[in-house]
Amino acid sequence: MPARHSAPALIAYATALLARAGLDADKATVVAEILTEGDLLGHTTHGLALLAPYLAELEKGAMTNTGEPRVIADWPAAITWDGQRLPGPWLVVRALDLAIARAKINGTCTVVIRRSHHIACLAAYLQRVTDQGLMALLSCSDPAVASVAPHGGRVGIYTPNPIAAAWPTAGDPVMLDVSVSITTNALTNRLRSENKKYPGPWALDASGEPTNDPAVLSATPPGALLPMGGVDHGHKGYAFALLVETLTGALAGHGRADPKDGWGASVFLQVLSPALFGGEDDFRRQTEHLAAVCRATPPRPGVERVRLPGENGLRRRAEQLAHGVELYPCILDALTPWSAKFGVPAPPRANAT
Repeated sequence: MPARHSAPALIAYATALLARAGLDADKATVVAEILTEGDLLGHTTHGLALLAPYLAELEKGAMTNTGEPRVIADWPAAITWDGQRLPGPWLVVRALDLAIARAKINGTCTVVIRRSHHIACLAAYLQRVTDQGLMALLSCSDPAVASVAPHGGRVGIYTPNPIAAAWPTAGDPVMLDVSVSITTNALTNRLRSENKKYPGPWALDASGEPTNDPAVLSATPPGALLPMGGVDHGHKGYAFALLVETLTGALAGHGRADPKDGWGASVFLQVLSPALFGGEDDFRRQTEHLAAVCRATPPRPGVERVRLPGENGLRRRAEQLAHGVELYPCILDALTPWSAKFGVPAPPRANAT
């Protein structure tokens, strides 16, 4: 049976490693919580799998370990920060706290962040908003990376550029977190390291031929990921990717037109308060009606039932909170050298129940 670990034990372990690496205590705790939340929801490439790379970034000074973001613009419903390469999860949580408070007054608040470090799993932030009866939009791009080809092209121009959103219903919130490429860089790296293939032709080799081989992304010359929709309908993912680039880098005033800073993110987040638009009760009446209609839709052959976005992740989260988090096998192996270096013991196994 795969080892499981309690979520609090994983948070404590990650917090200790990050603090020993020099990250401010408050920042270490937030980063550890967000990474663990990613694994709770089942995003195994964007949870604690990122901890070892984050520790390496701290060690070489590529992630800022102390300080505050620099305010570039501050209006009641729109704020722009220079993240100064501070930890992305901490910046996003700080920005959400600010946006939530202002959205409750103004109806909405948007925060864009330039020069953040990587922000991990977008879905990990969403319940912080929906638990307060609010709606969230969140997206990011990495101006330093170009791995996804535009539709019709064969050279990587931008990143997978995820879009996340969530809103409350009468029951569980609806939560979505999707990349506008057909897959992610993190999954590509994992499959390549395990000598595995994509389930389908998700990439292009350097000559522009579709392939299921993730190794083409690291070949010389490199291939590229296909946009969401693949060869046939990739114009849709391509269009969304350009939207994300505009919401993030363009609004923040720092992106692909500038010199590369290193692994990081430009971030767009927006919080909306239904109470200050058409009213909270009518908002939930609409969202719950649509959710109920979707759930009641007769499934096509081979499908058990129609689910809502985020439903599987929330079910997995509840199960893992109760019985322990099942980490992807390579995660603790990658952290073993850091545990030895900083004298932080590995997290204990959870008791099976």
